[in-house]
Order: sequence, then C-alpha cells, then structure tokens
Amino acid sequence: MSRTGPIKITFLGTGTSIGVPVIACNCPVCKSSDPRDKRFRTSALINVDNQNIVIDCGPDFRFQMLKQNVEDIDAVIFTHEHRDHIAGLDDVRAFNYILNKNIPIYGSANVMEAIKTEFPYIFTETRYFGVPQLTIHEIDATEFSIGPTRILPVNVLHNKLPVFGYRIGGLTYITDASMIPEEEKHKIFGSEVLVLNALRNSKHISHLSLSEALLLIEELKPARAYLTHISHFLGLHSEVEKKLPENVRLAYDNLIVEIP
Repeated sequence: MSRTGPIKITFLGTGTSIGVPVIACNCPVCKSSDPRDKRFRTSALINVDNQNIVIDCGPDFRFQMLKQNVEDIDAVIFTHEHRDHIAGLDDVRAFNYILNKNIPIYGSANVMEAIKTEFPYIFTETRYFGVPQLTIHEIDATEFSIGPTRILPVNVLHNKLPVFGYRIGGLTYITDASMIPEEEKHKIFGSEVLVLNALRNSKHISHLSLSEALLLIEELKPARAYLTHISHFLGLHSEVEKKLPENVRLAYDNLIVEIP
C-alpha cells in the first residue's frame, strides 16, 4: 500500500440504517442520556494530504457537515448503494454553491447505477437550476487516486452484496460486512487502525456480530480497532466498552482518531 501523510478520521455517524435512538423505542439504549449512545447513520470524514474525503453520505449528511463545521470537501467515496449510505447526496449542492465547484464522487458500477436511479433529476439532459453538480468516477477493485492520496478498495460481502472497504495508508475502513474473503485480507494486514462494523451481539445475515468482529480483529492484528455501524441491540456504550480487548474501542459520533 502506498504511503500517505498523517490521517485524521472523524466518525460522522456510527449507527445502523435506522440510527440510534430508534423511533418509538423505549429500550435503555434509546433512552440513554450518554451522547455516545446517539448515533447518526454511518459515515466518516477522512482528512489526509490536505484533503477532506467523505466516506458515504446517508440521510444525516447535512446535519453531520454542520455538526463538524465542514467548509469544503474534495470527494465522496461510496462503500455500496444502500440508502443509508447514499440518501444524503443531494445535500452536496451546498458545496457547489459556496465553493463554485463540482464534487467528485467515487463508487462501483452498481453504486453509480443506484445513484442515477435514486436521483434521476441530477442526470437529465435538461436539468433545472440548483441540482447537485457531480463528477462521476466509476472504480473497480484496483487502487485509485484522489489528488495525491492513493486508495485501495477492499472487497467484502454484505450477505451476497459486494461492498467496498477502503485502505488509505495506515487506515482500513470497512462497514456493512458479513464476511471478508480470505484473498482480500492481505490488503488489511499492517493497518495501524481498522474500522469494522459490529451490528449487535447475536448473529445477523448481512453484518458482523460483535464476537465475529472481534475474531477478525484478532486475526488481522491492527494496532487499534474501532467498531461502527452499531445498533441499539448491542447495548449501552459504557457497558460494552468494559468487555472489549485493550486495543478495541466502540466508535461514537464525533470521535476523532489520528494516525501519524
């Protein structure tokens, strides 16, 4: 993997597709007063090589940008096409207006097809004023560049759906995975920080459980690991943290992690 400069990852959201708290739920997690139990849909902001790269923009994207006072982004890269990872794309138009530039987006052929279906008004020949201005970059499993930053996709499976994780220097970011193929694990070894999804305690058809995520972390041996895409079923943040290995933490919204 090509070297990059120092990396800062800001966890914009660490929740599952319906977020936490869940509408109308009265469980202890959803009623918790701990801000770490309040989770927007999963997304991250990567600052590297003097660039701001967003991974996924779900339905909470506008709030996430305002919360972090983000004034510029250089690209959005997508892991996969589910709505909780693409639904906020329309809100990039604020950057179009303020910065007078197109926003590059990167994703697989499946992602780009889903975006064109979800947001047809962006791509019509006669577009009305004010639609997002995008520059589309369709990627495959080979390494690609955003400015000076080299990014290596990691193929994982979300049940049967192909999903991209991403290796950027010492950071590997994987969400919505239920399985990492053996032939892809070599891309992850040597990570300083591994971000991995852990939906709940019990097994799930399309996400890693906490025990499955911990077994993978033990195998892949990152120096540090952070768990994301967390549902209210996992439990209270303060209680779950007590049970984790020393080098593993639960991510939470607005957490910032730096990698030299």
